[in-house]
Amino acid sequence: MSISARNVDPTFASGAKIGNFVNIATATVTQATNRSTGVTINSLSGTITTNTTSLAAGASAEFTVTNSSCAIDDVVVVTQQSGSSNVAGTAGTTLVNVVTVAAGSFIISVSNLSTTTAETGAILINFLIMKAASTH
Repeated sequence: MSISARNVDPTFASGAKIGNFVNIATATVTQATNRSTGVTINSLSGTITTNTTSLAAGASAEFTVTNSSCAIDDVVVVTQQSGSSNVAGTAGTTLVNVVTVAAGSFIISVSNLSTTTAETGAILINFLIMKAASTH
């Protein structure tokens, strides 16, 4: 299959529209105190900077993200933008994932999968709330 200019949606090409996501507002927040401290960030997408408190080898911490944009049947996706994903020379030993979605909040878990080395340093976590058909 070949693609020519006449096959391209001009709104997609200009970056104004990607699927059903148009001009999504983003925000940032930094976690205070420790890895279990909750944060508040009221946008459909954004970046959370975790606290730098050490996370022991094999340990995990969960924190609540209070977000007025979140509904119980939404899908929340998280990715690790940067930070301590490389512990003791082993790539990919820090895992971030969503464990619970509720009306007005979701919970993120940060796990150190290293068996020997504590994870230290801030992690930047990107998130995106995808609205369920019944909530937009």
